[in-house]
Amino acid sequence: MPIKPLALATLLCAGLAIASAPWALDAAWLNMIFKPLTTVLIIAHAWAGGGQRPAVRRWLLAGLALSLIGDVALIWPQRGFLPGLVAFLLAHIAYIVGFTREHRFLAKPVALTIYALVAGSVLALLWPSVPAGLRVPVACYVLALTAMSAQTAVVGLASRHDDLRRGRVLMLGGALFMTSDALLATNKFAMPLPAATLWILATYWMAQWCIASWLRPVRAGPAR
Repeated sequence: MPIKPLALATLLCAGLAIASAPWALDAAWLNMIFKPLTTVLIIAHAWAGGGQRPAVRRWLLAGLALSLIGDVALIWPQRGFLPGLVAFLLAHIAYIVGFTREHRFLAKPVALTIYALVAGSVLALLWPSVPAGLRVPVACYVLALTAMSAQTAVVGLASRHDDLRRGRVLMLGGALFMTSDALLATNKFAMPLPAATLWILATYWMAQWCIASWLRPVRAGPAR
């Protein structure tokens, strides 16, 4: 299927934001423009969806808006790290509230167990390198991220029929968000990763696109 204009524009903006890194074009101004613009386009992708789920729609759009605030804060990775962390923590809480409007919170304990083991293992490895002043907010963030990712699995596994494909896309979004944040934390607290901006932002925006796609309207069947 051909790529839709909004998806193409999002891909282009994401590519320009990633290319602003020092290992590529080394142009900070590209990041300042195209990083927030990419998330704005993902919000536009979600905006038309969820008409039959107004409460879900409000919470997921709130999560995307808080993510946009976090994106802007993290343009300045030192001064903006804590405000960005708080913004994304609130975004995950908004996502959790939205997802639980569809299915009971953490109704699949196996999903929570798997994500908790992954997140706990990464956090344990990085914990000695996390500054003392950031340990409490980082731990709170990891809890919120773990619960959000596990809840995407709850929704995905409970999806049936017309919602099945969208549910699987949402599950992928949760896994990609966990991957992106694990890469970001490793790069920040443990060791610099080669082409870190590419891997962190690519998985992050794919995760947000998957979450936004879950809100897209379901195509109506033929009239009877």
